[in-house]
Amino acid sequence: MSKLHLVFGGRVSDPRTLDFNDLDTIEVVGIYPDFNSAQKAWRAAAQRTVDDAEMKYVVVHLHRLLEPDLIDPSPAG
Repeated sequence: MSKLHLVFGGRVSDPRTLDFNDLDTIEVVGIYPDFNSAQKAWRAAAQRTVDDAEMKYVVVHLHRLLEPDLIDPSPAG
């Protein structure tokens, strides 16, 4: 199975949390086949909004959600 990663973001009420203000305005950046590709996309999206403290982008390890019983020893997962 591919180690799929989802990158998305949006406006949050507090940048220390994942409490997105409006789920209808979430931006899906994309789904990527590996962590490095996802990280590059995340970094590019975050850089576009670097001056807006209420915007937050995250990387979700979809492969961990799809097969939670698999143990992955690598730090990037």
